[in-house]
Amino acid sequence: MKVSELGEFGLIDRLAEMVARSRRKAPAPWQKLIVDIGDDAAAWQGDTSIQLATVDSLIEGVHFPPGRLPWRETGWKALAINLSDIAAMGGIPRYALVSLALPGTTEVDDVSLMYQGMIELAEKFEVAIVGGNISNAPQVMINITVLGSASSQAKHILTRATARPGEKIAATGYLGTAAAGLAILKQQAQADAEASATLIRAFRQPNPRIAEGQTLVEKGVKTAIDISDGLLSDLNHVCQASRVGARVEIDHVPILPLVKENLGDQALKLALAGGEDYELLFTASNEIITKVKQALACPVTIIGEIVAGKAEIALIDSQGRPFDLGKTGWDHFAAR
Repeated sequence: MKVSELGEFGLIDRLAEMVARSRRKAPAPWQKLIVDIGDDAAAWQGDTSIQLATVDSLIEGVHFPPGRLPWRETGWKALAINLSDIAAMGGIPRYALVSLALPGTTEVDDVSLMYQGMIELAEKFEVAIVGGNISNAPQVMINITVLGSASSQAKHILTRATARPGEKIAATGYLGTAAAGLAILKQQAQADAEASATLIRAFRQPNPRIAEGQTLVEKGVKTAIDISDGLLSDLNHVCQASRVGARVEIDHVPILPLVKENLGDQALKLALAGGEDYELLFTASNEIITKVKQALACPVTIIGEIVAGKAEIALIDSQGRPFDLGKTGWDHFAAR
């Protein structure tokens, strides 16, 4: 079987099973493990706090079109997607390790610009870039590992496996904005100059919800994920991990008016399946979500509810009728 037949998440499940079987032979590190393969970050009990670790890649031609992501923004985004994983656990990012694979023809000034983008974002969140690796490759590949921790006051961290029937589903910010920017870059959509600049910036320079993730923990939220693969794909990860179903009311999905105005009928599909917004999707009671709304400056929107049953997502329109989107999100090995 080829990985394209098994799919990205099927491959992750198979590798996770192999690692899980090895635990019976493993020493002390396994004893302190809290969250392992399958969530936004791994977590283990350190001497004084919960420790977090995540790793992600940004690859030219896979994650961004060749020549269409400026070097500074490439560096910013490569770090941002990792910081977002820490945010999805309600944690605080501390250290970053950067591994670069570059063609030998790459200009030194371009690599410097890329690092400048990383440094700008790292300084914003007080993250230290402490090392890494450089090697030769036929295309630009950036792999970043971020280490973090939970707040000393945190009683728990956010995970994907704690959603319960009856909880509401909510999201921070607006969805589909980054996907709209990518569509414009690929010339699959059009918008006026000002709108294009705003939407492309959302794709190139996402802002991880670090403080917002910590607020979710403080207010009692237990379940969250960042929206990287698309709302429906990431909600499905929560459903699978928590063994629950979900109902999403499509008219309640928060979409930036600018996206609706410029992309029309494409807007809803981009919001449901586009990905790369790096907003936080979470579940909690109405009471807790109200507290979250009062504490956060960004919009927080209830879009549906967790239900008992199979790990499936039902899309419902304003009339209560089923809505079929088709494609639900990103899979690296899915046929495209």
